[in-house]
Amino acid sequence: MNQRPQFRWSLPHRTLFLGKRTLVMAVLNVTPDSFSDGGKYLQPAQAVKRALDLESIGADILDVGGESTRPGSKGVPWKEELRRVLPVLRALRGRLKIPISVDTSKAAVADAAAEAGAEIVNDVTALRGDPELAKVVRRAGMGVVLMHMRGQPGSMQLGNFARDVMKDVSSGLLEALRRAGEGGIVGSKIVLDPGIGFGKSYKQNYELLAHLGELARLAHPLLVGTSRKGFLGRTLENAPANQRIWGTAASVTAAILGGAHIVRVHDVEEIAQVARVTDEVLLAAPK
Repeated sequence: MNQRPQFRWSLPHRTLFLGKRTLVMAVLNVTPDSFSDGGKYLQPAQAVKRALDLESIGADILDVGGESTRPGSKGVPWKEELRRVLPVLRALRGRLKIPISVDTSKAAVADAAAEAGAEIVNDVTALRGDPELAKVVRRAGMGVVLMHMRGQPGSMQLGNFARDVMKDVSSGLLEALRRAGEGGIVGSKIVLDPGIGFGKSYKQNYELLAHLGELARLAHPLLVGTSRKGFLGRTLENAPANQRIWGTAASVTAAILGGAHIVRVHDVEEIAQVARVTDEVLLAAPK
């Protein structure tokens, strides 16, 4: 067990210190079809209330998404995605103390979200989806999460998995860093995500968790999202998404011990406790 390196994540209105303790990124999907909570927060008033509740129970970052990227999903036009997220972002401006992330791969959505107060773009395509996105991130001074995904959401779990998942993820994230650099995004703005469940086989998700520490050589903070995902359901005798909290807790513990700086979750109150205890284990480990 290695000590987790510490970083500063530079956002438009604050700097987040990563590594001393694990930060919890709360999921808020304003979509009809997300795999776990689709349809629950479609109305802006419902989403705003949920966002305020998430902050009160331990969220450090709020991640708002208007397009599902679950396996087999189909994308939506940017205008529809914006119609879903913008009223929520505008209503939350000045009401949350924690930073807001927008889960999008579209420059038009990110641009409007930045004007509405979002400070982070969480991009599952790692700047491959929209060539204009890097310009928006740079101009707005936003933080960005670059995630590894093999294939596209609609077909990523149909096969053609990498033979060596660690090599595939490492090389893919290095390419993402290259794209970010070419787009003028400086290193202090970037967090990397290995993309658990995005174009990985059942066993490869566990392999990533077991060898997460190898990604420390990329010299950037790591975000890991395992919350309620399908590989956990398969392990737990096909338990439905809302009954995977203990599996999520185990995978989050593994991720933190492997070096994750941020964990992205649905069950914020419970996983905040998991993170707090696991952080104490890390602090007690030999330096």
